[in-house]
Amino acid sequence: MNPESLTESIQDGTVSPTEIQSFVNHVVANSSIERWDDSQVESVLKAIFVHGLNPEATAALTDSMRYSGRCLEWPQEWKHLVVDKHSTGGVGDKISIPLAPALTACGLKVPMISGRGLGHTGGTLDKLESLPGFEVRLSIEEIQAQVEDIGIAMVGQTDDLVPADRRLYSIRDVTGTVASLPLITSSIVSKKAAESLSALVLDVKYGKAAFMVEKEDARDLAKTMVDAANRCGVQTSAVLTTMDQPLGCAIGNSLEILESIETMRGNGPWDIEELVCAQGGALLHATGKSDSLESGFVMIQDSLHDGSAMKCFIQMAISQGVDASIFDSEHSLCQSLGLLDRSLNSTEIPSPIDGTVTDIDAMALALVALDLGAGRREIDDVIDSAVGFILDVELGQEIMQGDSWITVHHRGELEQDNRERIEQAIQIEQIEFQPPSRIDSWVR
Repeated sequence: MNPESLTESIQDGTVSPTEIQSFVNHVVANSSIERWDDSQVESVLKAIFVHGLNPEATAALTDSMRYSGRCLEWPQEWKHLVVDKHSTGGVGDKISIPLAPALTACGLKVPMISGRGLGHTGGTLDKLESLPGFEVRLSIEEIQAQVEDIGIAMVGQTDDLVPADRRLYSIRDVTGTVASLPLITSSIVSKKAAESLSALVLDVKYGKAAFMVEKEDARDLAKTMVDAANRCGVQTSAVLTTMDQPLGCAIGNSLEILESIETMRGNGPWDIEELVCAQGGALLHATGKSDSLESGFVMIQDSLHDGSAMKCFIQMAISQGVDASIFDSEHSLCQSLGLLDRSLNSTEIPSPIDGTVTDIDAMALALVALDLGAGRREIDDVIDSAVGFILDVELGQEIMQGDSWITVHHRGELEQDNRERIEQAIQIEQIEFQPPSRIDSWVR
């Protein structure tokens, strides 16, 4: 097979799983004779971008990428309990951090392989690294040993896992072929499938601060990923959730860790707890740990309020290099997160009028957070973990003129342009307003 014949098969919709497997083999081949060069791979990616793939071919691409490197392996006696989740990301999206320990506290095994952020705020790994000493680079053997020992690991992708994705994504990134449902699906699901999961839940967000702005586009992505994952043998469901307003009250890496810990102490914002419990409940039900989604929801909620999720989180953090003394007191925790740094300033932004908070523009705040240093414009940018925002009000809450609605943590002076953008990010009206659930619908 050559690139020309493969692109023709993709164009006319007749590409076979065997051809897809051969393509992935050429992508990762060590031999210079067998390995296709970037221009050859690009021609195939562009054909997929323009013409798409049918569900069978999308699943074949996903599965071939999954097996392009090593996969995690689990003992027979509990491999049916191995689960994970994936989110398409959003402003203040810290769901993974309390969810994984809560699942562990409820008896599941969670080898959560996460990524870094490129954009307005950090990814899960960036947030975890706000804790001094937290080591996200573990080998496959170390991940397997830790999950067997304590039930949980939250780490980055190793070089051994899904090498095809690293090469394909680097080529997609510079050739304008990122926004393709089959390519997005195979990239995300192959990495999760390589964890040898029994069940997976996907949090697919839509809204003005989401990767997918329109709900129907998010639904199409959710359906494609659920279908591919199920065809790869991973029991999968997806939840469509809104991303117009920030999730929770914290934006910024250290601040989001602090809010995650508060959630695991039973004191988290209602929308964070709702998503943690709903997604966790789905995984407990999928693995037979709960009789229903509702009972799974309650089990996760109980773990957040009885201290068991927090205990699992601390155990994981210590296992991955964090000093246990950090968790001794609130002062120690804030100090370790850099939130007591004397060079860090805070500015409260007052409400311009009396009324009820009906909207907070997540994307506007995200772009200011990027200017403050909470995210990356380039992959090698260094994140300032301590900067960000704390929302002093939530949707539906009444506020008086002059009361603070947001506290900004920043270095130096808060620039006037950034202050004005923050001031314009809130909507306050003289009406009664009940904020809706973050959850729109499920795709199964």
